[in-house]
Amino acid sequence: MELKNLLWSLEDGILTLTINRPDKLNALNEQTILDLKSAFENAKTISHLKGVILTGAGEKAFVAGADISEFVGNTPEQAKALAQRGHDIFNSIESMPVPVIALVNGFALGGGCELAMACHLRIATPNAKFGQPEVNLGIIAGYGGTQRLTQYIGKARSLEMHLTADVIDAEKAHQFGLVNYVEMDKATAMEKAVYLINKIGSKGPLAVSKVIEVINDYFKDGVDGFASEVNAFGELFNSPEVKEGVEAFLEKRKADFRKF
Repeated sequence: MELKNLLWSLEDGILTLTINRPDKLNALNEQTILDLKSAFENAKTISHLKGVILTGAGEKAFVAGADISEFVGNTPEQAKALAQRGHDIFNSIESMPVPVIALVNGFALGGGCELAMACHLRIATPNAKFGQPEVNLGIIAGYGGTQRLTQYIGKARSLEMHLTADVIDAEKAHQFGLVNYVEMDKATAMEKAVYLINKIGSKGPLAVSKVIEVINDYFKDGVDGFASEVNAFGELFNSPEVKEGVEAFLEKRKADFRKF
């Protein structure tokens, strides 16, 4: 795997991916999108992976948006293909079987906000800024932003942000429910992300993956999330993790799920 705009660091079962274009405020150009696709495909093959932390290099930006220079001259068909590729990659992040945490340091605008929302949890630094300012360019969000922002903060607030192109700070994003935590600086935010992944990593891995799967199903057209929950609950009883969890509870000890 060759990554040109993405730094890869795997330590103690936690994969940290850092978008590394600080001179461009980590804007999502074609190469960076391909790097993300490759990185998450490879992440799925890592044995006993606890989780992924996604962040941006430098102190100014998580991802300031898409690389607008690559939009020049696109036909409608090319634009649709571009959006569909973004959807496919961001959907694959959202469907990762382990927690993916966006550590948002600085700007998360346009495609950057969409990328953060494709992650399962978001931790922000005080200088984080969130927005979907695409209407300033005469376009709309193309990587799932209209849908995910509405899921997270509700229709009225989502409409206002998309229609006005207003940018909100970390505290308002936390107030709206877009951000899970606001930490004092990037180092503290990283500590929080590692803590959360380790905490989740102590639970049943298959159960964690099923929680992600069935909650995602709630938002899928034509999918009955309640039925998905029933099926997932039953399927887990094929796993030795259930036996370990139940026995540990009855024996008043901590379950050891990582041995499987």
